[in-house]
Amino acid sequence: MSQPILEEYQKSAQPPWPFQIPAALAASALICHPLSPRQGATAQWHNTSDISLSLGPGPKLPALLPSMDSFWQSAWQTLTLGRISIAQWQRGSWLHRFTVGLLQPWRNSSLLHHYGEALGTLLISIILGLAPFVDNTLTAVLLVACAGLWLLLTLSDKPGRGLTPIHLVVALYAGIMLLATGLSPVKTAAAAGLVKALLYMFLFLLAARVLRNGRLRNWVILVYLFVSQVVSIYGIRQHFFGADALATWVDPSSNQVGTTRVYSFLGNPNLLGAYLLPGAMLSIAAFFVWRSRGPKALAALMFLTNSACLVLTYSRGAWIGLLLSLAAMALLLLTWLSARFTPFWQRWALPAVLGAGTVVVLAAVVLLEPLRNRVVSLFAGREDSSNNFRLNVWAAVVEMIKDRPVLGIGPGNQAFNSIYPLYQQPRFTALSAYSIFLETLVETGFIGFTAFLWMLLVIVGQGWRSLKTLRHSANPQAFWLMAAIATLPGELGQGLFDTVWYRPEVQTLWWLCIGLIASFYSPLNQALAGDDAPAQPEQMTSALPQRSA
Repeated sequence: MSQPILEEYQKSAQPPWPFQIPAALAASALICHPLSPRQGATAQWHNTSDISLSLGPGPKLPALLPSMDSFWQSAWQTLTLGRISIAQWQRGSWLHRFTVGLLQPWRNSSLLHHYGEALGTLLISIILGLAPFVDNTLTAVLLVACAGLWLLLTLSDKPGRGLTPIHLVVALYAGIMLLATGLSPVKTAAAAGLVKALLYMFLFLLAARVLRNGRLRNWVILVYLFVSQVVSIYGIRQHFFGADALATWVDPSSNQVGTTRVYSFLGNPNLLGAYLLPGAMLSIAAFFVWRSRGPKALAALMFLTNSACLVLTYSRGAWIGLLLSLAAMALLLLTWLSARFTPFWQRWALPAVLGAGTVVVLAAVVLLEPLRNRVVSLFAGREDSSNNFRLNVWAAVVEMIKDRPVLGIGPGNQAFNSIYPLYQQPRFTALSAYSIFLETLVETGFIGFTAFLWMLLVIVGQGWRSLKTLRHSANPQAFWLMAAIATLPGELGQGLFDTVWYRPEVQTLWWLCIGLIASFYSPLNQALAGDDAPAQPEQMTSALPQRSA
């Protein structure tokens, strides 16, 4: 593209700041205004202690440090909406008051009253069962059905049910994407990306609703685990019997030529790795949730199959993601089990587990040549063709961000493909930014990127608190929650260097995990006593029970 055309675009594409910043702030106020006092109303904030994990006895600290620790705990609770009263938010939101329950009389006389949740579970199960095998168009149709069902269930529901802090930040992020679309230089292309993003968010809304039921939750997870086994077994078969590369996935000038990178039914090794990552974490959780020996053995086999196939993709990003997820899962499991440990193991269990895992990984890298060659290529810089390609794409993307730093160019790959050719370096065409963080910056600017990071913090914070309440009641369903939380850093870790995260096979699982985390939410000062049992009213004096003498 000629330089005069690029300069003309740079001058005309950037909307005036007075229209960008107030618009973004107005959207934030519209969506989240009940979070702050307005018109004499005082928000209800609660004093609750956040999680505090002690790894063993130690010397007493000066009086100043506990107060600083309390300050940081308070700041963390505020940042992650740990003190917000959802009931207060609902009373202050005109949208909630005038929409939720609008069709309740109709629901009482319809089959939806009895079978709505089961129908939602069926839709989610069909999506999970078909996503790796069918065209994306069918997945989109099923997502539209999920959106319609969620709207029907919500409009006919009793007011005050199902809303969580996670819903608020997801709505904020969706609102910012809407603003980015409205101010995009390629509005039609951005609108298509916005529709796709909203459909995935509707899947989250439906999942957060139906997965509150423990039996339905178990069923949905079981469907995905069995489908992931079909995908993994076929991928492992490709490793032994060979598979034609559908693209140039291995640097032809490197010593990795001839390495078979499996892709199973998904057609891309990186995509397959991202798809199997939640399966590996949920398999670990299944080992603890399922009680008898047979199911536990099946869960262990599922973990080995999913992990082996993921490793055989030779996707460096997927390997990084798997290590991050395993580390997060180890931390959560040790936190859950630490009350049973002696003081010695309370202090040294986590370092011992992480140390042993590091030794195993290093031994595999040293002893297995294909694995070693692939890991070494991470540090080859521009000498590796894949690294060189990404560095050139990232350089162009940074220039795109500089020209539209506030709200970006609008969501979606169509918007990216419309603007990127103005900045690309010769011979380095790309369909995305090859990093979900750079992609978020280029699509929604720094405002959207900040909202995205805040959304992640709130999701993790709320999941952490839900884990506390489940541990208080010794509810084994907590292991599903741990797996969902542990999946997030893994997918984000892989997303540092790739954007398969935006593909339907992965996006459906990402929002399913977030919906799974939201489904465990309970109001403050309550603890989950069972899958669907009412919470106990007593005030929790300690989120992490101490080891008995």
